[in-house]
Amino acid sequence: MQRRNSYLLLAVLGVGVFLAGLELMVTAVALPQILASVADWTDLRKASWIINGYLLVYVVTMPLAGRLTDTWGARRLFLTALTVFTIGSFLAGIAQNLDQLIAARLVQAIGGGAIIPVATAAASHLFEGPARPRALGIIGALTFLGMAAGPFVGAAVLETVHPETALAQLGISGGPLVGTVSPSWRWVFYVNVPIGICGLAIAWAASAGWDTRRVPARLDLLGAVLFTLGLGATLFGITLIGSGDEVFGVPIALAIGALLTVGVASGLGAIVHGLRRPDPFLDPRLFADRVFSSAALISLLTGYGMATAIVGGAVFVDRVLYGGPAEQRVVLGALAGAMALGALLSGFLTRQLSLRLITLVGLAFSTGGLVWMSTWSPDVPTNAFAASAAVFGFGFGLTVTPRSTAAVEAAGRRAFGAASATVTVARMIGMAVGMAALTAYGSTTITRISNEIYGSGDSYKQYIPAYLRDRPLHDGLVAQALEIWAASKAASIMVGIFLVAAAVTVVAVIPAMVLRVRRRDPATEGDGPDEETTHDETIAF
Repeated sequence: MQRRNSYLLLAVLGVGVFLAGLELMVTAVALPQILASVADWTDLRKASWIINGYLLVYVVTMPLAGRLTDTWGARRLFLTALTVFTIGSFLAGIAQNLDQLIAARLVQAIGGGAIIPVATAAASHLFEGPARPRALGIIGALTFLGMAAGPFVGAAVLETVHPETALAQLGISGGPLVGTVSPSWRWVFYVNVPIGICGLAIAWAASAGWDTRRVPARLDLLGAVLFTLGLGATLFGITLIGSGDEVFGVPIALAIGALLTVGVASGLGAIVHGLRRPDPFLDPRLFADRVFSSAALISLLTGYGMATAIVGGAVFVDRVLYGGPAEQRVVLGALAGAMALGALLSGFLTRQLSLRLITLVGLAFSTGGLVWMSTWSPDVPTNAFAASAAVFGFGFGLTVTPRSTAAVEAAGRRAFGAASATVTVARMIGMAVGMAALTAYGSTTITRISNEIYGSGDSYKQYIPAYLRDRPLHDGLVAQALEIWAASKAASIMVGIFLVAAAVTVVAVIPAMVLRVRRRDPATEGDGPDEETTHDETIAF
């Protein structure tokens, strides 16, 4: 492929991962308006699948897409994934009820979950030597930049796009047209359609005559089912820890034990099944290489910290600072924007520095950011709030390119797709476990504090100043005093949550010491053992 077309195709791949990252965050901003339009707050549990269903299908699709990249070719699969994502976006925009919207989001997730591993693998094939980690850094940076832009894009669309007003001025106040262009939340999805169509046209033209090598194989659907069952049961079991006495009529201890047993058994079953297949859903044989295992473990552990930073930051704004969407956009935007900067910078730093050193520096920033976040209090200034989140995000971003580069180089050209998907899935599993743990801990703590306050008629009085104790619970001054106490209590709880995440991040230093890349002969790559070299010997000028 000509150099110009290589860079043009890299730009299209970047647009794809940007849209996929955008969808992970943008829908959350529009959710209140969506509920008001196609449901109501009594349907909140069902409506949560607008986001949860997307994430679940997204995670499961990634390894399948990674395998299909190696068997179908990156060009064909990327064009297919971007098409499915664009169609899903259009269907979500025209959805007239909650069921249609959830179904459309699942279609979106199939495309979005495939785009990232396919784009990562395609970039790995397009560029060699010192250009490869820089290309991977661009892909990683644009993924996180999409996440960073999500809250801002969602808010901008909701505030500025009001097609029903324009139609009313034209004398059109009802009918199918109005129902498909308004309210404004529909344009959160519609905005992906023209971008996707343009991306498809450019990718089709720029990649004409180019594709990655294909290795015929069958999809491992049984492995996918075992993996999904194992992960889902484990996360559900973790989420139930500390809940009530029973769930669905089953004692809580028995339910948690059964779920974790199913999770472990399914996970072991997926491993055994994968070892027996030449083309498994997730290839356990990749983990026989210590460099690949180290890259995946770093991704898993830093994913836990990422979930803690995102969820913890949002909860702190809401429950401690009593802030709104504007404050949350500042914090999450600083966090994700710094991730994008770190991921982009790490791709260029690999020309001068080793993967190991860049990763260790990133882990140091991440740990320092989480420790700084543990010092937050109800009177923390906004600039310090955003800065500490950005420090974590920058450190996390620095680790993105080194672990991706080490993983794909360790796996070899024949398994670029599977390797990139596995490392990304490891990060998302870490995030999922982190969110499940936070949900379990948060729910338990909220229940305990609620019981302390409302356990008896006068329980609340121990948490308010003495001069207010002769006032009833619903008195305005009493409510304000309890809010102040609750904010202080929540801040103290968040200290432990951030410090645990910092400790988990520190553990990632151990596998980081193993990171390196390998010199491979392009003519025989993947056919036998490879000579191990340091990173500097391989890709530094």
